[in-house]
Amino acid sequence: MIYVYIAVMAIVTYLIRMIPLTVFRKKIENKYIKSFLYYVPYTCLTAMTLPAVFYATGSLASAAAGMAVAIILALKERSLVTVAAGACVTVFVAEQVLHVMA
Repeated sequence: MIYVYIAVMAIVTYLIRMIPLTVFRKKIENKYIKSFLYYVPYTCLTAMTLPAVFYATGSLASAAAGMAVAIILALKERSLVTVAAGACVTVFVAEQVLHVMA
């Protein structure tokens, strides 16, 4: 039965990659479709990463605090290392505070 699952996954993966190449033979000129396709990778990355942010820590409060700090630092155009370090330090401090309060 596992071979059926693997075969189905392989076929679906192949079709997802093959269908756009066969359907869209000419260059895409529509600005709405181009803008949609431009944001697809960012959307997929966000959909995969965001749930992991909330389950990676001991509590939802520390995860939310870390994400808030990361968003603020990113909006201030800090480097990726600064954003990640700031979020990690915030989560660590929040976990310590929550541990002391409990």
